[in-house]
Amino acid sequence: MTVVHGTSDPAGPSGGGGCGPRLKHSDGPWLRAAGGAEELVTHLGPVRHDLASAHGGLRAGAGRLTALAELAAVRESWERRIQAAQGECGSLAGKLREVARIQGATDEAARSSLAAVAPCKGDER
Repeated sequence: MTVVHGTSDPAGPSGGGGCGPRLKHSDGPWLRAAGGAEELVTHLGPVRHDLASAHGGLRAGAGRLTALAELAAVRESWERRIQAAQGECGSLAGKLREVARIQGATDEAARSSLAAVAPCKGDER
């Protein structure tokens, strides 16, 4: 949110009867963050498949290595973490978009209710 000092009142932002500083909402940062979260979901998409492919030939070449069981457990752990990260990023993107929508609606409702009480001279609505 940005404070914008109105210039329509000669008394200035704190002058008698003036409208004072104006708050202006910008949904840009929220929407960019949502886009970034969606990009992470997309980026993580092929990772589990790549991990499975990398481990594919390991069992055949490892013979009877005891570390194979531990390696499988590590792989399963990473697969769960990747899936959880995808889910969290997908959920976060929607929540960030909702914040932008709600913030804009709240700002507009506040602006409308205040305009009925004391409209500013030269208000751009």
